[in-house]
Amino acid sequence: MKNILKLITGSFLLAVLFSACKKDENQVIFEGGTAPVFSVSSTAPLVLLKANKDNVALVFNWTNPNYRFNTGVSSQDVTYILQIDTAGKNFTSGNIQEKSIANDLSFAPTVKELNTFLSKMELVAGRQYNVELRIKATLAGGTVPLYSNVLQIKITPYLDFAVEPPGTEAGGYLDAGLWVIGNCFGAPHWTNPLPSPQDVKHKFTRIDVLHYELIIDFVDPPVGQTGGYKMIQTQGVWGTQYHAMTAGAALSGEFEKRDDDPQFASPGAGRYKIEVNFQTGKYKLTPQ
Repeated sequence: MKNILKLITGSFLLAVLFSACKKDENQVIFEGGTAPVFSVSSTAPLVLLKANKDNVALVFNWTNPNYRFNTGVSSQDVTYILQIDTAGKNFTSGNIQEKSIANDLSFAPTVKELNTFLSKMELVAGRQYNVELRIKATLAGGTVPLYSNVLQIKITPYLDFAVEPPGTEAGGYLDAGLWVIGNCFGAPHWTNPLPSPQDVKHKFTRIDVLHYELIIDFVDPPVGQTGGYKMIQTQGVWGTQYHAMTAGAALSGEFEKRDDDPQFASPGAGRYKIEVNFQTGKYKLTPQ
């Protein structure tokens, strides 16, 4: 019996050792890669014009980073991210823009696409900026990032927006008005058009063509209801409204122009300033 137990134990240990060796042999180890070499069709100063919005602005190209593992060159899909920021920010500013480009070694944005990046960075139209660009290469899940060389180009953007501001449909940047309607402001809740005096109290102040703000009192919604609101640009019309892009984002987030949900979430009872930025497509609420 003792000999049988010894034989069984010895066989088990051999199996474990063999299994461990097998695992070591199959282990995939990252051995390195090469930072992408980034180039552009022109680095000459560039003035973007709305009349040319559908034309190709620039053509960007970069090399394959050739991720290497002990099993050979990676066959995984590589994701490339074009990063754009103003010079001197080292790609760490809060307004950095990124464009994900999967499985490709080039990108040719139109004038409008490039200008939209700059608009979201809140750059002033008609002013020249030193803009820096680079490529970030990653494997699945954003792992093993490799960064290219940095290109610098002087670019002048034109007036544009991420979301159409009120009055755009009327043929220009008119002060057509912007209002809030919802059950978090008390009666008349979702009534559209707003009756007097709510039509005045719920109207935003137009700071300029792309920025609006309103200071207003929020109250608790009716029992059993979730507090929320929407923004309309024409009294009595829901079809051209603005709505939040992320449900529940009460104090800040992105919005778009569409007759749909989700509504903007209420921050709760209290006085708040609502700031709406059509240039970036973002809104922000601050207590007053």
